Amino acid sequence: MISSLAYVLNILLQFIMVVLIAQAIMSWLLAFNVLNYRNKFVRVVWDTTNRLTVPLLRPIRRFMPNLGGIDLSPLILILLILFIQRSLLIPLSFGQPPSIF
Repeated sequence: MISSLAYVLNILLQFIMVVLIAQAIMSWLLAFNVLNYRNKFVRVVWDTTNRLTVPLLRPIRRFMPNLGGIDLSPLILILLILFIQRSLLIPLSFGQPPSIF
């Protein structure tokens, strides 16, 4: 039971990580005018990724210092997801106790 729950949580965290990476790449493409925000498909994808990631990134952005135009909150969230996956979910999926260190 625990291993199946860990597996589902692992898939959810993988999905969040893919959305974060897609949003980062898309923000660069929008900043350099490779993608046009007035395109309906681009706007729908951008709004969807924003709605999925902003609630997760907002608490991290509150504690981050202002670095100008650089936003490191997606990187911190990806590192946090990797930590959770490797220290908690992978051991639980194999029936081992979680190890933080």
